[in-house]
Amino acid sequence: MQRRRALLGAAAAGTAAAAPLVLAAPAVAQSSPEVRWRLSSAFPRNLDVLFGTGERLAQRVAALTENRFQIRFFPAGEVVPGLQVLDAVQAGTIEAGHTPVYYYIGKDPAFAFFTALPFGLNARQNLAWLKHGGGDQLAAELFRDYNLVGFPAGDTGAQMGGWFRNEIKTIEELRGLKFRIAGLAGQVFQRLGAVPTQVAAADIYPSLERGTLDAVEFVGPHDDEKLGFVRVARNYYAPGFWEAGAHLHLIINQRAFEALPAPYKAALEVACAEADSDMLARYDHLNPQALRRLVAAGAQLRFWPREVLQAAWREAHGLYEEMGSRNERFRRIWTAYRAYRDEQYQWFRVAENSFDNFAFPAAAQRQ
Repeated sequence: MQRRRALLGAAAAGTAAAAPLVLAAPAVAQSSPEVRWRLSSAFPRNLDVLFGTGERLAQRVAALTENRFQIRFFPAGEVVPGLQVLDAVQAGTIEAGHTPVYYYIGKDPAFAFFTALPFGLNARQNLAWLKHGGGDQLAAELFRDYNLVGFPAGDTGAQMGGWFRNEIKTIEELRGLKFRIAGLAGQVFQRLGAVPTQVAAADIYPSLERGTLDAVEFVGPHDDEKLGFVRVARNYYAPGFWEAGAHLHLIINQRAFEALPAPYKAALEVACAEADSDMLARYDHLNPQALRRLVAAGAQLRFWPREVLQAAWREAHGLYEEMGSRNERFRRIWTAYRAYRDEQYQWFRVAENSFDNFAFPAAAQRQ
């Protein structure tokens, strides 16, 4: 009898010890549901860095969640037109989009701060402002009004100033110029006499080729080479003073985001942070090679006349003051942004700019 009780006790103990292992699988399944989202890019598939960053982001989220959180990624136009991504996410037509939010300054000019501002922050300064200078909190406040959650997810670095059929030597030569340009930069050029228009990436080359446009800007050598601008406009200007660092965001429908388990939210944040640094690194790697090829193909590398830069600086800051007088949110963000920018400019002049001004010309002289 005692032996039988001992055997039963051992069996009970074994069952108790095994119980957590038996129950663990359902618990894991309940805390890690299968989620399927659709994500649309603002860019076509052939722009491998801009489109590819969103694609890699979706793949990274799947890897971080053992493929339980799957995001189908679509190029512009396949599910949503490139310039309507925010509208579709806001409405819940798709769960997320990968886009520069300055495409939507028609809804609120404050969106410009979270992509790029003429004579604004460069890529590193922009990230510092977003992460540690209060920028992310200001963005979250704006995004909430549009039923969105957003995470920085890529930066192009300083962009080029665009492709022009004719050389620009004076401000007068900007008058009446039909120029594809995005964000508040279009309004700055309008004040300089140009006729700005915003055209989706896939439509830029045909418009330039047909003469509907006199000039276009996009990103920089790597993308511009793919889009073939050098074949129809030879004058390639620098710098793109309106995009010293252009940030992209992953924008997410707020309800869709709030419904996610905490580990999936964390996976999105991690994937976006990785995308942020990876896009900039890719452009820094690819642009020098593409620029050499473009010059070899006939591009005439030119720099903005100082007269144009000085006039653009005055018009940009005049525009910000006017917008601030009409839009309280814009005024509040501009006040904070400008103070942060001016302090960053002072610091970069001491270390970064003094190094650049000596080392870059010195290296060129050795070639």
